[in-house]
Amino acid sequence: MPLSMMGVGGRARIKGVTGNDAVRKHLGTLGFTEGVEVEIVTELGGNLVIGVMGSRVAIDSDLAKRILV
Repeated sequence: MPLSMMGVGGRARIKGVTGNDAVRKHLGTLGFTEGVEVEIVTELGGNLVIGVMGSRVAIDSDLAKRILV
């Protein structure tokens, strides 16, 4: 299921990242790689704040749809 479908407070492990090479590389540099645990911290105006690898990262819903958990 895409990360964008999880509710606030939800935790899961990343199973994969879809998209072209540039998108996958960008998400990878932010810490969104297979096997990493993520948590939805909050949702603000359609953007998600995600806890990943000890940091908080804000991404838009289009990018969140590309992260499969």
